[in-house]
This record gives sequence, structure tokens and C-alpha cells, in this order.
Amino acid sequence: MLNFSSTRRRAGLGALAAGVLLGVSACQAPVNIADADVPAWKEKVLPAASGVVLEDSGKILNRDPLVKDSPNVPAGTYTLTMACDGGGKAYFAVSLSGNKIADAAAACNGSLDVVKIKVPAAGPLNISTSSVDAPLIYAYHLAPTAG
Repeated sequence: MLNFSSTRRRAGLGALAAGVLLGVSACQAPVNIADADVPAWKEKVLPAASGVVLEDSGKILNRDPLVKDSPNVPAGTYTLTMACDGGGKAYFAVSLSGNKIADAAAACNGSLDVVKIKVPAAGPLNISTSSVDAPLIYAYHLAPTAG
């Protein structure tokens, strides 16, 4: 004869244990931005590229944009490869001679986001990186598209 009370109790305890384990794993601490080793992280997440015309990496500690400039980028098609970590998204505004030519974003989960950007004329180019989800770490590079 089966003891249904004992079977239900074991099933309930098993479900409770699974719920606790799931809850603990979902509450893992986020990346500690203050102590993050950005160069080591960048080395792991951002692939090498040849002919890079503009690159940057660092910590976004508040909502102020961080701007990186290149004095003269030739016209052409480029690949912007971006990554960030810490939660949320990082935004990348690409401008040529003061005029915005592209917007891009990266999900801050350590994976890569890649977009193609057409630079219509040679000139000074800058990329402004920002986030409303600060603090986070980011890295990107802009390189000519192969082929």
C-alpha cells in the first residue's frame, strides 16, 4: 500500500529545493564594474581585426557619453564590432565631420554585436559611447569590411 502523504511531501520538498536553487542562481552578483579588468575582458570578448581605424574600451560609470576621435577615416564600408557587460545596453553614435551617420547598440551580456557602417566621405570620425544602464564595461573597434 502506498503512502500518498509521504510521496506528496517528498515531491513538495523536491519542488521547493529546485525553486531555491533556481532563485539562488538567478541572483548571482553582476559584473563588478569598479574592479573590472577591462583590457583582460576586452581580450576575451573582442576578436582581433586588421586595419582598425578607431577603437576604445573602458568603464561607463554614469550616463555621460565617452567620445573617441579619429582625425581622418577614408570613405568606405566598415564593420563596427561591439561588446559590453554589466547589464542593459551600450549605445554607439558614429559621426563624420560632426554629422551622425549611424547609431548602434550592444546588449551588455558579454556577447558581440556587429553592424556595417557606410562612411560616405573621408574625414574626421568619432564614436560616442553611452548608456542609461551605467555602470558597465564596453569595447569596440571599427575596421574596414573585408571583401
